[in-house]
Amino acid sequence: MNALAPLPCQRHLFEVPDDVAYLDAAAWSPLPRTVREAGEAGLLVKSRPWAHPREAVPAQAERARAAAARLIGAATDDVAIVGSVSHAMATVAANLTVTPGGRVLRVADEFPSLAYAFDRLAAVRGLVVEEVPRPGDGDWTAALLAAIGRPGAPPLALATLTPAHWTDGGLIDLDRIAPAVHAAGAALVIDATQAAGAVPVDVGRWRPDFLAFPTYKWTLGPYGLAFLYAAPHRQDGTPIEENLGNRPPATGARRYDRGELNDPVLLPMAATGLELILAWEEPAVAARLRRLTDRLAEGIDGLGLAAAPTHLRVPHVLGLRAPRGLPPGLTERLRQAGVYASERSGALRLSPHVWTDEGDVDRCVAALRRAL
Repeated sequence: MNALAPLPCQRHLFEVPDDVAYLDAAAWSPLPRTVREAGEAGLLVKSRPWAHPREAVPAQAERARAAAARLIGAATDDVAIVGSVSHAMATVAANLTVTPGGRVLRVADEFPSLAYAFDRLAAVRGLVVEEVPRPGDGDWTAALLAAIGRPGAPPLALATLTPAHWTDGGLIDLDRIAPAVHAAGAALVIDATQAAGAVPVDVGRWRPDFLAFPTYKWTLGPYGLAFLYAAPHRQDGTPIEENLGNRPPATGARRYDRGELNDPVLLPMAATGLELILAWEEPAVAARLRRLTDRLAEGIDGLGLAAAPTHLRVPHVLGLRAPRGLPPGLTERLRQAGVYASERSGALRLSPHVWTDEGDVDRCVAALRRAL
């Protein structure tokens, strides 16, 4: 597909009813039919093992690994298969050597899986955790750049960042921030949970030490599986769990592979979802989702809700806030109208994906008008 060609709505690939506006991809996605079918076929492998040789399953692991690597611009050997992003981050924290007295930099109200492992690392290694407060003007990028270069601050040892704030889609522009982190001589760890599958993610451009993402959100896959990219100079570490598959002669990021790797259900599901995204191409997905979130932002005009300006939010997530806070029970009232969204840290988070069409947007806006 030409990356510039408009991506049409892909609702026909899903089992989303016409009267449901599911705007909660940032929580977890529905499965495309082909992904569900891949899982059902995998269940037969375990249900009838005499009819489905186990020897065929390892190829599914490599299929999923290769698709994940392509999605983020990595080499296949640079990607490990793990159980979750928290599993990935525990592995990362166990394999970083940092100088005591340095800073761990992150945004305020960060998702726990990108915080807890590094809180522990800071406590053990004598680091200072600095959380950049939510900026009043919504410009996370400027706030982070100012924090990185702040005169008199302890040296930056580690930045744990995401391309978007998970609560409301606030843009964290790693194209600008990553070079500043590298210039400071710090390690860069990226949680691409709210990016991979919806917008372009490129380890060649950002040059992270580590990057992780799961499959159950934007890449349209199952729960319980994630991928960890490790830069070549970070691949000689120690996994947090030892198993036959990740011991020598395993090399590259495979050294961090999880145990019970060869899951006949999750691996083909993950690979199928990733291959769908790759076929559409992330720039085309992002362009479609930008049109939908812009339409949502225009539709709420006059309702007393505010969204960040277009240049300060990612294409695929729209966070809406009210001056006095959202009214209690708003998401439940929307659900009763067939509109599904989440409230996160005081923001109504609307997150469409490729199954969403303009009718879903209009249903959401109408439901908000009634609810407010």
